[in-house]
Amino acid sequence: MSGTLYRLAAFTDDPSGGNPAGVWLGEALPEPAEMQRIAAEVGYSETAFIAPAEGERRTVRYYSPEAEVSFCGHATVAGGVQMGRLSGAGTYMLDTAVGEVMVTVNQVEGEWQASLVSVTPEFRPAEPELVEEVRELLGWQAEELDLEITPARAYAGAWHLVLACKERARLERLEYDFEGLKALMLREGLTTLQLVWRESEERFHARDPFPVGGVVEDPATGAAAAALGGYLRDAGLLQAPAQLIIVQGETMGRPSRLQVDIPLSGGIVVTGQAVSLEA
Repeated sequence: MSGTLYRLAAFTDDPSGGNPAGVWLGEALPEPAEMQRIAAEVGYSETAFIAPAEGERRTVRYYSPEAEVSFCGHATVAGGVQMGRLSGAGTYMLDTAVGEVMVTVNQVEGEWQASLVSVTPEFRPAEPELVEEVRELLGWQAEELDLEITPARAYAGAWHLVLACKERARLERLEYDFEGLKALMLREGLTTLQLVWRESEERFHARDPFPVGGVVEDPATGAAAAALGGYLRDAGLLQAPAQLIIVQGETMGRPSRLQVDIPLSGGIVVTGQAVSLEA
């Protein structure tokens, strides 16, 4: 299947930061096995496959090196920026496996950025048994949790487990049983853990283990950012409309910045820049 593969880093203006993503553009999507092969060869946490190569409405599918992923925010932002570069600024409608996602692409002071609107978010409180099992795999103590942000399963295209800690130092120490956590997440239908520390009402720090994709940690996770924003709104933990900044990837040496705009209702808006990783 003919197409062109691009490599970009999302949620950064520096190629050494952000989250790398593959973006494949062609007239028709390859077969699933071929998309999986390409994603594994690229080796990034996700590659977005987008078809057709032109037009305001397109289809997209996302693959990690090990499996298809229902929705991926950073690859959507990277794909949006690449579509903008090739086809111009504007609004693109993407048909994803979980529903329609609108992506608005423009240039700000000469730099390309993209804003996605997630599908309608959902959340439900996390079962105490699940929280305890995850804590043990992470090596977190119960007293380290910030229970003002109750542990929850949160969704905005993919399911994530949100756990908040009281101290930034806890977030900076991330060691876990890779295979154990992977097995648990596969069992529970979780894409990442959204581990957060709230610096202020408008600023969060996040780390996202992603063993189900064959990746220890994501340096920027747009889908989890949207899920977090939806959870905080719908659980009454912030007053919408609101805007959050999520800082991620710092400890990994790939600093990322995600802007999350939370309207009164409906999908969550996640905005970021993306830059090419190719000469």
